[in-house]
Amino acid sequence: MVSAPELPSTFGGVSAPTGSQAGSAAGGVRLLLRIEGAGAFAAALALYAHGDFSWLLFAAFFLAPDLTMLAYLAGPRVGAVAYNAAHVYVLPLTLLVVGFVAGLPAAMAGALIWIAHIGFDRALGYGLKYATGFRDTHLGRIGRR
Repeated sequence: MVSAPELPSTFGGVSAPTGSQAGSAAGGVRLLLRIEGAGAFAAALALYAHGDFSWLLFAAFFLAPDLTMLAYLAGPRVGAVAYNAAHVYVLPLTLLVVGFVAGLPAAMAGALIWIAHIGFDRALGYGLKYATGFRDTHLGRIGRR
């Protein structure tokens, strides 16, 4: 029987360190990361408005990256990898640059919606996931204690 390939640890396949908040940003660093997320959200909204893109499209796709939570049905490690892949800025920023260079307004609109989503999540304290479970994030544990 062939075993499944090892998933990359770069998108959350690494277990969170033990301890209540070990491995998580805390204090002023956590606050700065949340402010940074709010800034990314605001910048994406401003650019989206400036591009005169459809607000109906924005509303329809704003929560689309959260569909990756369905990957948690395959387990916390697979879920973390999928969720983190959709919640890092490098992919939508790449799409934004490609859309700008190629003159593709739909790509730019999609990228800005995606960036706004990630920024909004970060501002609310939802961070990248550890493979130990959905509630374990780089911004601290989410949900009830």
